[in-house]
Amino acid sequence: MVDFQNQIREPLQAGDLQGLAETLHTLDTAEVVEVIDALPTNEAAIVFRLLHKGDAAPVFDSLDTATQADLVDELGHGAITEVFATIDPDEQARLLDELPARVAKRLVSSIDVTERGPVMALLGYPAGSVGRHMSPTRVRAYADDTVASLATRINAEDVHIADFAAIPVITRDRILLGTLDPADVWRSAPDTIVTDIMHVDPIVATTNEDVEQASRQLLDSGDLLAPVVDSEHRLVGLLPITDAAKIDKEAVAEDQARAGASEPLRRPYLLTPVRKIARSRIVWLLVLAISAVLTVNVLELYEATLEQQVALALFIPLLTGIGGNTGSQAATTVTRALAMGEVRLRDAARVAFKEVRTGLMLGAILAVLAFTVASLVYEVPIGIVIGLTIIINLPIAATVGGIIPLVARACKVDPAVFSTPFISTFCDASGLMIYFTVAISVLGLG
Repeated sequence: MVDFQNQIREPLQAGDLQGLAETLHTLDTAEVVEVIDALPTNEAAIVFRLLHKGDAAPVFDSLDTATQADLVDELGHGAITEVFATIDPDEQARLLDELPARVAKRLVSSIDVTERGPVMALLGYPAGSVGRHMSPTRVRAYADDTVASLATRINAEDVHIADFAAIPVITRDRILLGTLDPADVWRSAPDTIVTDIMHVDPIVATTNEDVEQASRQLLDSGDLLAPVVDSEHRLVGLLPITDAAKIDKEAVAEDQARAGASEPLRRPYLLTPVRKIARSRIVWLLVLAISAVLTVNVLELYEATLEQQVALALFIPLLTGIGGNTGSQAATTVTRALAMGEVRLRDAARVAFKEVRTGLMLGAILAVLAFTVASLVYEVPIGIVIGLTIIINLPIAATVGGIIPLVARACKVDPAVFSTPFISTFCDASGLMIYFTVAISVLGLG
């Protein structure tokens, strides 16, 4: 741990609040943020409360949204009111989304009525949309601007052209025409019309577009920001690449967690209390436990078959495991392809055909291996049952696993949330039914 973090921990653990406040005053914003991120929420709240008023706002603004929400929850909205009013509207909207409704309402009411407009406008867009996450447009160029007139207006805003990744160009009616690269502005003569040097085909996001898809498109495009437009192509905000990278990172982490049947953690693993980790996992475990009842019912239907050939029971974990893993692999691949824009709902037939062939190929390879092992350990008829079950089950499991994310997207449900419990249940139940049906046919069981 770096020295300045030790300098914070020692007075904090000793209860020396005056010494702690003095030490905090010697640190810059980035160092204080690093300290808060490394502390449990209760200790982080103490550190934040001891910050000087002038230091608290930039520190709070630099924290991630989950940590901001934890501090509000720990300190109460009263301690955060002044700081909350100083952060950008897009950051305010993200924080309000993280907070309980009653706390969020109090925070909004703490803002002066005349200053609530921007954040309330963002909150009017659907959750998960670009409009909910866009940043305000501080500077824009008009179609009839020259480089000189644009520079004059930017200087009046007490900012510098080099501070912007790109500058949107609009008509007087706010219709987006393109974007300006600050480097092009610098290289151009003062009397150059901005429309002569603008990029006419930038990546553009719409207010109601899914923010995860828009962020991925921006990251893939190589542009540094995406102008955000409404249904009439009027400029209403910006999606910077820094925000897009953060949104994409959070989306990947969320999908990975949900693919593993748990909810994503809001804070680093080692700083998350055990009760919150348990809470993030218990819902999906309960869903999976309830869905397992269907598997029990299938086993009960074929109880007589198991009594006639006990060896069949030994291969149940193998067969359900292979089927479930095959379905999960297909679902993960297609979910990722959906997120990357490589697959769309209209591609469902192509996805199904590809997964059937993939399942047949995997099934053939694994069936030969399973047949050989089962025949050597038990007898050839058992090996035939295991091999046939695998070669029939895997194409079905792969196809269902590939189609389920598309069905989820069509139903406007997160594919990562929907796929895991359904595939687990379906593959277990269908795999067992195929297994016992094949066993009855091959072994002549009643």
